[in-house]
Amino acid sequence: MYKYKKRQSKLKKIVMLSILIIAVATISIFIYDMYADIDIYSYEQSNRNTLAERVLYNEEEENQTDDITKTLEHTIECVVGISKIKNTGSSIFLNNSTSDLGLGTGMIVSENGYILTNWHVAGEKYSNCYVTIENGKVINGNVVWADKDLDLAIIKISASNLKYITMGDSENIKIGQKAYAIGNPIGVEFQRTVTSGIISGINRTVKINDEKEDSYMEDLIQTDATINPGNSGGPLINSKGEVIGINSVKITDAEGIGFAVPINIVKPVIQSFSEKGEFKEAYLGIFAYDKSVIPYLNSNIEFDSGIYVAQISADGPSYSSGLKIGDIITKIDELTINKMSQLRSYIYTKKIGDEVKLTILRNNKERSITVKLGEKI
Repeated sequence: MYKYKKRQSKLKKIVMLSILIIAVATISIFIYDMYADIDIYSYEQSNRNTLAERVLYNEEEENQTDDITKTLEHTIECVVGISKIKNTGSSIFLNNSTSDLGLGTGMIVSENGYILTNWHVAGEKYSNCYVTIENGKVINGNVVWADKDLDLAIIKISASNLKYITMGDSENIKIGQKAYAIGNPIGVEFQRTVTSGIISGINRTVKINDEKEDSYMEDLIQTDATINPGNSGGPLINSKGEVIGINSVKITDAEGIGFAVPINIVKPVIQSFSEKGEFKEAYLGIFAYDKSVIPYLNSNIEFDSGIYVAQISADGPSYSSGLKIGDIITKIDELTINKMSQLRSYIYTKKIGDEVKLTILRNNKERSITVKLGEKI
């Protein structure tokens, strides 16, 4: 009897253990199936999300393309061709042949016929040139303002109600931003060509080798948007179609390196011409170099901030003010100065006869010098 009961108890334990194993297995299978369904759902949902993201990305990309296309259409209408006669003769502008004419680019900056370009495209103040607008009409142009150091010039044509370009802000551009260059490379066959790239660098200095003397262009915008001969004077724009620079220089022995003059420096000049029909340029009578140029000139000159006074015109207002070559200008009035372009832009906003206060460093001592601005002839 005792053996029977013991065998029965053992059998009961085996049955209970079997039931427990079956229950655990059943629960495990249920849990596995549940999570498998979740994983499949998650995978399918992830695929749906990825597909939706791709669709949205493609739509955004198409919208951006449409936006820049419309922007470029407007900007291109404001770009002009500028020609100068190379050979003097009895006939003047008989045709569009580039064998007789040098071709560059400009941009309309006001509805009443003011055009911005390079000095090396338009020539000296009071000289003449020929402007080809978007509809193909050729108009005689007169250079009303020119600055060789900046390589900028403004031309006036007799026209009204013109579409004009939108100004941007060159002070706030960032490396890596999209940029588009528009111009007339090579000749009239490829006029208003658009090339794209990015802002590759800012505040660049380029040494210009001249037959008479070397000079430096400072505070330039560097871009890898292709700039070819004939693009000079054309706009460098951002993705909003706003002009941030004037295409000016290309490094011929390197690919993908072009430079533009920042637009901010010439804004006061453009505004004065478009509103008043004239620009009477106040004159400080000095030339100063940025800190980045000094190593080219003299490696022994060191300073932390400001600009280095390299030239003082004998017939200029600064000559008798006490300012000396070698002084470091750190401020003009209350504006901190670290670039020659900042000094120029500020002077462009002043009137002839205004007084400005220069804060300078001389022998590591700070001084103040007051200069009464003259008129630049």
